[in-house]
Amino acid sequence: MSAALSALEEKVIDRVRSSRDELVALATALIACDTTARTPTDPPRDEARLQHILEDRLRALKAETDLWEPEAVEEQNPFMIPAGLSFSGRPQLVARIPGTGGGPSLLLNGHIDAVDVAPREQWSSDPFHAEVRDNRLYGRGANDMKGGLASLVVALEALQQAGVRLAGDIVFCSNTDEESSGAGGLAIASRGIRADAGICAEPTGFDIWVACRGATTGVMSIEGRAGHAEVPQPHWQEGGAVNAIEKTVPLLQAIQRLRDDWRGRPDCRHALLSAPSIVPTLIRGGTWLVTYPASCDVTLDVQYLPRSDEPDPGGRVRAEIMESIAASAASDPWLREHAPTWQWVSDCPPAEVPADHPILACIRGVSADVGRSSELAGLDSWHDAATFTLFAGTPTVSFGPGGTETAHAVDEYVPLDDLVDFSSAVAVIAMRWCGVHADS
Repeated sequence: MSAALSALEEKVIDRVRSSRDELVALATALIACDTTARTPTDPPRDEARLQHILEDRLRALKAETDLWEPEAVEEQNPFMIPAGLSFSGRPQLVARIPGTGGGPSLLLNGHIDAVDVAPREQWSSDPFHAEVRDNRLYGRGANDMKGGLASLVVALEALQQAGVRLAGDIVFCSNTDEESSGAGGLAIASRGIRADAGICAEPTGFDIWVACRGATTGVMSIEGRAGHAEVPQPHWQEGGAVNAIEKTVPLLQAIQRLRDDWRGRPDCRHALLSAPSIVPTLIRGGTWLVTYPASCDVTLDVQYLPRSDEPDPGGRVRAEIMESIAASAASDPWLREHAPTWQWVSDCPPAEVPADHPILACIRGVSADVGRSSELAGLDSWHDAATFTLFAGTPTVSFGPGGTETAHAVDEYVPLDDLVDFSSAVAVIAMRWCGVHADS
């Protein structure tokens, strides 16, 4: 072990390592819960069962638990809450382990939802029946992020088993809906859950994600005019049909030009994140195979950078997109008279924790002491750490086992050594961040 570790920290790590089989068993139990619901119309699956597993373990640590099904919170942030989303049968969990007093608090977070398993026939084993092969734990969610959740719980258990009494509070929370919207994390933040710093157990490969891009989704609607596709049509100004799908062409070209412009602009650069991006991801148009389509909708996925000098960077980006499309539409006579319309359906804002925040030095130091290298990094997508940073006032980073290379993939896995080392690191981070009571 590292010479920088105290005797008590070494004792805690020994407890974690001796709990390796129990850690795998807990992760296996979580993976066995099907929590792959993805859309507002999906019924609840095993979310409640999984949360009860976690709650039982945390209650055994004398944690104060709160397991609840939130009311709709659309009015608090309609961009992050899909229309029609219900938390019925899909509870959120918060557990607080009070400290002895006088130390900073630490939030430990993980999401319980996982992406679907399609194509299931390509899996080497049942995705909901975890298997250990070649020192790896396989199963849906093993990497993203039920393995990380299990590691958090085992870290807290190791602290208690070693007789460690923390000065600051531990706030554990597990939520739904990270993969689809961020609604679960927002529901927890709306509950008033706060801490002095936070760690989200995403599969970062032991790097520390301090920043992420925001994500907003827009639907651009283009009007056409119906008519028989197999009958010659007069000019549209004489009442002829107009193909709404064809009218998307200059607008799609404008989107491509804007994306290229963002890539080269100085104000679109970030040390840890890629440039903003705009990608057409869905297109829907037409009603019949021999009818000119009278309308066409194009869905756009937009990623944008955090800006500390702007209260609403997403609003600025949306305005720039609409202005660019309007300029392109103005060059087409039909589109000039029938301008595209917009509906912005979601927005998960970006976030960034300052590089000099003390939680970062704490994590990096502990990670090195348990034999792992941690670098400051960013996530070009979005993650729950942003929600706790922005809406709960808790500077939160993602730091966890495994890596994104197997997240969402067939035969998803996490190395067992990663789970053990991450659990060890979390336990020691809690000791150094929260402080240890003198009689421990």
